[in-house]
Amino acid sequence: MTGHHSWGYGQADGPSEWHKAYPIAQGNRQSPIDIDSARAVYDPSLQPLVISYESCTSLSISNTGHSVMVEFEDTDDRTAISGGPFQNPFRLKQFHFHWGTTHSQGSEHTIDGKPFPSELHLVHWNARKYATFGEAAAAPDGLAVVGVFLEIGKEHASMNRLTDALYMVKFKGTKAQFRGFNPKCLLPTSLDYWTYLGSLTTPPLNESVTWIVLKEPIRISVKQLEKFRMLLFTGEEDQRIQMANNFRPPQPLKGRIVRASFKA
Repeated sequence: MTGHHSWGYGQADGPSEWHKAYPIAQGNRQSPIDIDSARAVYDPSLQPLVISYESCTSLSISNTGHSVMVEFEDTDDRTAISGGPFQNPFRLKQFHFHWGTTHSQGSEHTIDGKPFPSELHLVHWNARKYATFGEAAAAPDGLAVVGVFLEIGKEHASMNRLTDALYMVKFKGTKAQFRGFNPKCLLPTSLDYWTYLGSLTTPPLNESVTWIVLKEPIRISVKQLEKFRMLLFTGEEDQRIQMANNFRPPQPLKGRIVRASFKA
């Protein structure tokens, strides 16, 4: 990566510093945002979201040093989303999470100023229009990210396979095989959503994302969430730093409209 800068979530390298290496951090369509539910505009022309995760093409789980990520085979449209505000299907590339040290924060998006303990991001790319994920990630209509809020409640049975695998990727830069996991099990019952034009929430912060933020959260247990907090930002050789509070705070809306697929 040319011009690759190290960044993180600490005092010295955290979100408030990112603009120095990535000036787009102060751009006009940055993410996440606070969604003011009363100001979101119901748009009856928005189609229902269609999530086709039929074939479970997951490959691996890894600790990126910023989050935990599950990557997918993305050579065809078998695992994709369509409908919603999209003209083309978008292929699933990876999903990852953001979470806090305590339950009082952790999500990137907030609703009416309220954060959730965690947020899941399912990252998709426009493979009809772009040849590679990298090319799509640089284009204004290249990516679609589905955001799902996690709140504390009873155990999420399908999440166990994932939380049970976290011990294998405790350290930064570690990776393990993780096949046949269908992320459909991580979606809420209702696919009502808000949508707006935004950006990646981590450097390089490209303004290439159409966001789909689901209204209904999913629930996981305290025990399950605590397994995420056992992960480390650091490698095996380094002094251990707990991975948590790996979220960027909400960014200015700068005149953008948030549309809702549902009547408030």
